[in-house]
Amino acid sequence: MKLWRLLSSAVTLTGKSLHFQNRVTSTLLNPNTKTLFQISPLLASHFSTSFLVTKTPKKFRKKRKKKESPRTKLVQTQPNLVRHLEHLLLRDNHLRFLTKTKEFLSKQPENILRLDDAGKLHQQLGFPRGRKVVKFIQRHPSIFQIYHHSDGKLWLGFTEFMDELLEEEYRIMNDMEEHRILVVRKLLMMSKDKRIALSKIYHNRLLFGIPEDFRDRIVKYPEYFRVIVENDGKRMLELVNWDPLLAVSALEKEFMVDEDKAKKAFKFPVKHGRALELDEDDERRLNLLNTLPLVSPYSDGSKLDLWTLEAEKFRVGVIHEFLSLTLEKRAYIHNLVEFKDEFCLTKHTYQMLLKQPRTFYLGGTEMNWCVFLRDGYSEDGNLINKDPQVVFNEKLYRYADMQARNGES
Repeated sequence: MKLWRLLSSAVTLTGKSLHFQNRVTSTLLNPNTKTLFQISPLLASHFSTSFLVTKTPKKFRKKRKKKESPRTKLVQTQPNLVRHLEHLLLRDNHLRFLTKTKEFLSKQPENILRLDDAGKLHQQLGFPRGRKVVKFIQRHPSIFQIYHHSDGKLWLGFTEFMDELLEEEYRIMNDMEEHRILVVRKLLMMSKDKRIALSKIYHNRLLFGIPEDFRDRIVKYPEYFRVIVENDGKRMLELVNWDPLLAVSALEKEFMVDEDKAKKAFKFPVKHGRALELDEDDERRLNLLNTLPLVSPYSDGSKLDLWTLEAEKFRVGVIHEFLSLTLEKRAYIHNLVEFKDEFCLTKHTYQMLLKQPRTFYLGGTEMNWCVFLRDGYSEDGNLINKDPQVVFNEKLYRYADMQARNGES
């Protein structure tokens, strides 16, 4: 009985298979059939492609490297990195709270500030938002102190030791006043309209060692400056007279001392084909013809065509002279952008400076880069000529950092 059932089921399957083959054959031989995809649904169900892998499994996919953010990407690659100069930028970050809080407290009545208010002024005092200001104050116990006032509130102020340092700094400001006036005069002489907003000079005063009360001091020099108020209410500092003796750049002075060194400061190469077959000396002479003469930063750059070689020479010269007037022979991007209109600079300043590695070193990150004047520093990263204000700042940093280490130990 079982054998008979097996034989009957086999015959039934064989019959179904033959019937299916006949249907497929008749469909394929039908002249009305246009494509293979128009075969009957029965055929399509027997040839399903759902088992095929149409996407590469995740474990076999190539991992794409994320593009580094300009906030963290360094300007210089590893072979060109100058560690001594990059260390100065790290020092700036480390002492940001010290420098900004010192400036802010110095402008407050009696040089004090309520601790509750200090915790809300993260931008003005230079500490990250959401962090407790007390932790940053405790890093510099010889500079800042927290004490109870008669109103029962906690207040932030300077220590007695810091008060003595501030008096020393004030004496330096007085001694260097004439030199700071000369710096401001040269800045005005380089500017397009021989005038600069007082607010811009104030925002960048630490760059040049200009004192906090310089707006009161310039009144004593009517032969050099005049304060005018524009229609929009902006106060401008204007140059009264032009002094040709001051219109000599640092590069021109260097040219008189060491002509060969000054000639190598900048490079504006001439594009030429390989057919010329120039050797190294011939190429250097050809580039020198294109580089010289340089354009004085005290000339009127607004009259030059924006994208000409002469205009680029002018802009490079302006930045060189600008850096030579600073205390530490360096400036951040925001310092240069502040004077963009006055000095006829363009948005391509970053790329322009990268093309002059002999004279300028760009450090930091692509979003917050700093340009150094190479000739202002020795091989070990120290300033060759230190202003008295720089000497004082370095002493202040040593005291603050030393006390911070002692406090942590």
